[in-house]
Amino acid sequence: MCGIAGFIEQGVLKPTHAWQASASVVLDRMCRIIAHRGPDDQGTMVRDGVALGMRRLSIIDLAGGHQPISGEDGLVTTVFNGEIYNYRELQSDLEARGHRFQTHSDTEAIVHAYEEYGPACVRLFRGMFAFAVWDERARKLFLGRDRV
Repeated sequence: MCGIAGFIEQGVLKPTHAWQASASVVLDRMCRIIAHRGPDDQGTMVRDGVALGMRRLSIIDLAGGHQPISGEDGLVTTVFNGEIYNYRELQSDLEARGHRFQTHSDTEAIVHAYEEYGPACVRLFRGMFAFAVWDERARKLFLGRDRV
């Protein structure tokens, strides 16, 4: 199973180059600590006072499931651990609502579902999962997980 990591720095609206570099080092360390959770890939995003990272164990969309994944406008970004069993149905619904998918990954379904439904999107997901969504427009970090 994959692993996710991240942090948010309150009050950092215009991060300096030094902050970005420092945050990247810290996030890379966090990802290395959870490397055993996902040997196939590592991805990070550091911007606007937010750092998200992940280690991936490839299960779905082996080639196209690199994370973090963002929506079409780049303003909603997610890292994800787990599996959304009903992602194909979600993808069909979201495409009918005008969303364009770039991958066949269940991770991308989370991004578009959040764009469409906001935090209520978590009620649509069937599976085992934990995720973090950075909504740059609202400047909010949303964390979701399955119903234990």
